[in-house]
Amino acid sequence: MKKLVVITGASSGFGEQIAKLFNADGYPLLLLGRNMEKLAQVAAGMTNVLIDRVDVADYHQFETAVRKAEAQYGPTDLLVNNAGVMLLGNVQNQDPQEWQTMLDTNVMGVLNGTQIVLNDMREREHGTILNMSSIAGKKTFVNHAAYVASKFGVHGLSETLREENAPKNVRIMLVAPGAAETNLLTHVTSESALKDYTAWKATMGGITLDPKHVAETVKFMYDMPQAVNIREVDIAATKQDA
Repeated sequence: MKKLVVITGASSGFGEQIAKLFNADGYPLLLLGRNMEKLAQVAAGMTNVLIDRVDVADYHQFETAVRKAEAQYGPTDLLVNNAGVMLLGNVQNQDPQEWQTMLDTNVMGVLNGTQIVLNDMREREHGTILNMSSIAGKKTFVNHAAYVASKFGVHGLSETLREENAPKNVRIMLVAPGAAETNLLTHVTSESALKDYTAWKATMGGITLDPKHVAETVKFMYDMPQAVNIREVDIAATKQDA
């Protein structure tokens, strides 16, 4: 059997497509998310798959799920830190709790998952942690201040981790997608921010990046030999000019 792949935020979007691709290639999976009904739908028909309700900001909850999967399938060889929240809004009037939610999920969730699997990977001198960031982790967008802050954080911590763990042959990778056809916008409470985003999306013909191409990118990166680390890939719809 192939080695264990753990995917957070696996109930939809990038995580769902990554899960489907790896399962089709025979990898045992642990799929994590906060909606068990949606996780069950993703896992339907798959073999060697475990699902668990996990808030990645809860370290104990996260670790318990990973250890349970590892007891069945062996050590985690790939962790995809994909869980993320994008709550658009302007700092002048956005609810600070929305800032905290993004920082907890987008930054603390990545740090939690990384620490849970990292020491074992270092001991084995084998393993990959792939962090899902965003083009908003390297450039700014109006109405994205707190989200940009969280994703700049993911970029920074990923590069630091890569430097720290390269001597131990552990790969730290990062994928930075542009705007994509996911459900990230479903929790946005700012009507003006949504209106601005919709108008921007219209300049691209109303269709953004298909998540399946992000999944294909993740699979390509992981499939390279352990001695090769594709450090970062930026991927966006061709018509996205920002």
